Amino acid sequence: MFPQTLGTALGDWTADTAGLGYGGGAIVFGALLAVIALAYFRTKISHTVLFWAAFILKRPLGTVVGDFLDKPVSNGGLELSRYSASAVLFLLIVSFIFIFAHKPAKQGH
Repeated sequence: MFPQTLGTALGDWTADTAGLGYGGGAIVFGALLAVIALAYFRTKISHTVLFWAAFILKRPLGTVVGDFLDKPVSNGGLELSRYSASAVLFLLIVSFIFIFAHKPAKQGH
């Protein structure tokens, strides 16, 4: 419950109060998630710690992207309906599944 509430509030604060807007907020949280992904592959930082850091940061990213899709144009959004915004996100997710290569999991013995 804590990451959900904090993440939503942080995403809204970044876009609105901090003045970064939806695009700026998406860049900030996307960049932070990219740093975590880089740390996953390039460092020996605990993968559990990195997972939870990414888990917490994905919520504010989702908030600013969701707000960008459905908030009024006068507020910097695209003013899509909830159904249209959901369809856009669904198509992005499905596209990413096919765009990024998948490797079978290694079996431990």
